[in-house]
Amino acid sequence: MTAPDPGQNPRSRRGGRSRRALFAGAVGNFVEWYEFGVYGYFATIIATRFFTPEGGSEAEALVRTYASFALAFFFRPVGAALFGRLGDRIGRRPVLVLVIVLMTVATTLIGTLPTYDTAGAAAPWLLTLLRALQGLSAGGEFGGAVSVMTEFAPAGRRGLYGAWQSFTVALGLLGGAGMAALLATLLSPGELESWGWRLPFLLTLPLGLGVLWLRLRLDETPAFRREHHEGTAPVRPPVRETALAVALGAGRVMGWAAAGYTFLVVLPSYLQNSLDATFRQALLATVSANLGFAVTILPAGWLSDRVGRRPVMLTGALSVTVLAIPLLNLLQDQGTSTAVKGVAVCAAGAVVGLMAGPGPAMLSEMFPTSVRYTGLGLAYALSNAVFSGCAGLIITETIKRTGSVDIPAYYAAATCAVSAAALLTLRKSRVGVES
Repeated sequence: MTAPDPGQNPRSRRGGRSRRALFAGAVGNFVEWYEFGVYGYFATIIATRFFTPEGGSEAEALVRTYASFALAFFFRPVGAALFGRLGDRIGRRPVLVLVIVLMTVATTLIGTLPTYDTAGAAAPWLLTLLRALQGLSAGGEFGGAVSVMTEFAPAGRRGLYGAWQSFTVALGLLGGAGMAALLATLLSPGELESWGWRLPFLLTLPLGLGVLWLRLRLDETPAFRREHHEGTAPVRPPVRETALAVALGAGRVMGWAAAGYTFLVVLPSYLQNSLDATFRQALLATVSANLGFAVTILPAGWLSDRVGRRPVMLTGALSVTVLAIPLLNLLQDQGTSTAVKGVAVCAAGAVVGLMAGPGPAMLSEMFPTSVRYTGLGLAYALSNAVFSGCAGLIITETIKRTGSVDIPAYYAAATCAVSAAALLTLRKSRVGVES
């Protein structure tokens, strides 16, 4: 290892390590959410290629596609517990290297899978297996990335540094939507359905290799090094306290999880299947929502460092609770112009960003260093498993059974109302350094 320049400012060296850690943690989230976004945006095509045996309906195929989507999310808590425990014991860096390798391999292989026409019933099972591997790696990604970002953050800037995790989620979803829109423009519907859908998944290979290179050069976090100084065993809080903090953390972010996936990922399939929008129109609406989401995340994280996490996140949760139904009614109104609808979905994404910006730092501050990777990863993964992973399945199946096209609004509003109640408890905690 090269010795530091004696004339170099130590604060500058620390700042350089913090920026490298921020970048190395953030780009992994970009790759993860790019892929999850692509799967959601191509859900209708994947349904016809993998889940439509002869005689099956398109609605049934879409439900099976979202069931596979949900299954990957339910492997996230398993990954969060498995990789989180490793990350709290052997370090953040080696585990983050492992999870990006697993995610890259699984995602790339999806782009090479045989379809139902070629492999028969084996096709959906192979896809589901790879989705499960993605869920495991994604479960280990969040806790490690947020731990790295917030543990390297300068004093008073955890909110802003943690917000980069959510910001790269927005960039990943935008990247996936942009790639889908580009392919829908350049390719014919037949080419897109035949082989074009594979390209975004194959692109993950070079992206993942780039992230791997960055993480191999990453330093271990100062907090973890202090915790394990001279081989001393870190003191861990009682399991019961940590479990309660995990449950509370999951409640605080459930609105973010549910509304985020409803507005940012499930929206394309909803617009196509329930409101008869074209594939391109649905993608443009999704790009608009994700742009609104991206624009507010970093300012929300910055603001939370100054006024606190609670007021910023509460504003987002209550806004969704109040505005979800009027927003959906606006989209359903055929007399509403395309421009007004674009502004409406952009605003929907923006209020979700108010929750997503401070959210990572809020979760990180709920847990001490000795259980942070595990605790915040589990809280986030459990919330996402239930309220994000099941969003498409719940919404699609409920619309199918009830015929009501207002279900997405009720779902987002109800979960954000519960999240707002949980956020009201945000104060000093015995488990961590919550603020």
